[in-house]
Order: sequence, then C-alpha cells, then structure tokens
Amino acid sequence: MAHAAPSARARYAAELKHTSKAALALPLVLGLIYGVYAAFMKRQMGPVDAGNVFYGILCGALFAACLIALARFGPRLPREARAAAYGIFAALAMGYLYSLTDHTVLLSSGIALAVGAGVAIVAFYRYYTREP
Repeated sequence: MAHAAPSARARYAAELKHTSKAALALPLVLGLIYGVYAAFMKRQMGPVDAGNVFYGILCGALFAACLIALARFGPRLPREARAAAYGIFAALAMGYLYSLTDHTVLLSSGIALAVGAGVAIVAFYRYYTREP
C-alpha cells in the first residue's frame, strides 16, 4: 500500500514548531530600542533617574515578550488571525508611544489605527503570498 506524502501545510507547520535562538535576537533588540525610546519620551528633557530607567526596562521587556509570543504562537494561527494579531500589536505599541508625547487621545488613537491597519494589510499580503 502506498503512503501519501504529508501536505504542504503540515510540512510548513512542522518547520515552524520551534523558535530558534537567532530568531529571538530580533525581538530582544527591538524591545531594547522600544524601551529606550519610551524612557526618553517619558523623561521629557528632565534628568535621568531610576524611575525612567525602570520604566524603559519594563516597556522594553513587555514589548519583547509580546513579540516572542507572537513569533512562537503565530504560526499556529490562520493567516488572517496572525495578520490581525500583528496589526493589533503594532497599533497598541505605536499608540502608546504616541500618547507619551502629550497629544490628545483621539489623535493617538487615529495614528494607532492607521499604523495597525497598514501592518495588518502588509502582514496579510505576506502570509497570503508566501504560505502554502
């Protein structure tokens, strides 16, 4: 009796089961950049104190943890949900950073919505054209 070859979707999911150590470097570097920028925006030209440093570390760690979780659990989601997850994450991250500049909540929400929609559209296009 002949055996059937595994489907392309099963092979693709098996390849992405484990996240490599090198794949974790990018979220950690992006988290560091996000944390430094958030601490800089929170400082608002005042002196650097322990609160600003802790705030930057906390923001960067949360950002990196969310990116690592998306990288780890994202391949298990359908492409539409994964693109939406990356769009929501980008919207939240950008909206929060923009809210630190003392602009209105409505403007921060609008910027976040625009960035999130753009990231979701680009992510969906990438997943739709590159996945089996």
